[in-house]
Amino acid sequence: MKRINITTGVLLVYLIVMSVWGWPGKQPDPDWVQYLSVMGVSLFVIFLLRYLQIKRMKMRDKWKEENGKK
Repeated sequence: MKRINITTGVLLVYLIVMSVWGWPGKQPDPDWVQYLSVMGVSLFVIFLLRYLQIKRMKMRDKWKEENGKK
């Protein structure tokens, strides 16, 4: 589980750095909808990846437990 937390943390820090770097506030006519939607989709993908990693880990543990009993 620690590895999943590290992966999620690194991806969130990367998203924060890239969103600060790409801040559209300095442009004359910023496109806030596109900026916020890209950040929202990125957050969704990061948490979807976290969910799938946890699910895969639980399935692997269950599979190992079933095979260990035989």
